[in-house]
Amino acid sequence: MVIAIALFVVVMALILFVVDRRRNPSKWFIAGGFVGPALLLLVAGLLYPAARTIVNSFQNRNGSEFIGFDNYIRAFSEPAFLLVLGNTALWVLVAPLLATFIGLVYAVVVDHSRFEKFAKALVFLPMAISMVGASIIWRFVYEFKPASVEQTGLLNQLVVWLGGEPVQFLLERPANTFLLMVVLIWIQTGLSMTLLSASIRAIPTDIVEAARLDGLSGFGMFWRITIPSIRPALVVVLTTIAMTTLKVFDIVRTMTAGRYGTSVVANEFYEQSFRQNNAGLGAALAVLLFVIVIPVIIYNVRQMRLAEEVR
Repeated sequence: MVIAIALFVVVMALILFVVDRRRNPSKWFIAGGFVGPALLLLVAGLLYPAARTIVNSFQNRNGSEFIGFDNYIRAFSEPAFLLVLGNTALWVLVAPLLATFIGLVYAVVVDHSRFEKFAKALVFLPMAISMVGASIIWRFVYEFKPASVEQTGLLNQLVVWLGGEPVQFLLERPANTFLLMVVLIWIQTGLSMTLLSASIRAIPTDIVEAARLDGLSGFGMFWRITIPSIRPALVVVLTTIAMTTLKVFDIVRTMTAGRYGTSVVANEFYEQSFRQNNAGLGAALAVLLFVIVIPVIIYNVRQMRLAEEVR
């Protein structure tokens, strides 16, 4: 930390020294002096690695030979990788929808209730837990032990109390993939609830009063007034959680390490690059993930601007 602070001071001193040497520097010169180092770091830390990854995706496992689109063909043809792509698509389709829906319903239900602050804080608390920490918590929830041994997993203990046999929840696909999604939904529901609750409160009172005068109430008010009014915020929440879902790695790695048919693109990228030492295929998977995320980011930015204009 001391070294980082010292480097920051040195860099800022050099920038100020260079910019201040001219007597009447232009605005472009001053802007270049301050923005230039950041752009250089961006190129060195982001653009160059991205370009290098794209180049590696067209090479063999150790980067010694150019093999064209073989890595991409393999990613879209072999059953193991098709399963990975299918799991990723399933995550993107299910997790954001459920997290947003639960957060929206919760925000509407607890709004203006007696225990509103406590109820919202309770749901938001998982946001303070890291993905790895949450995964460990839920791994204990799904923990399996033989029927002859005392259960430590909460879910299996409930099964035993109800007279059933302990179940290895994380071994059976595709149910295990949905059980892993529960962790992300548990975390992201707090984000969804917070943003949507703020959007609901921002609905103009004259619109609400006019709707009530027209006889709307309950579900009619929710469907015809609340949903259309917060649509930009809903889209932003959905796309934000979708981006998080596309990059999900910690949950899968911590709970199953991608075994039992639960692997996703981010985990498979790690597996191929660092465990199987197949740099070419790992780079191809990274590029695929990058290409998938870009349209979601662009759409998210547009919707955020639209939401700001509405406000």
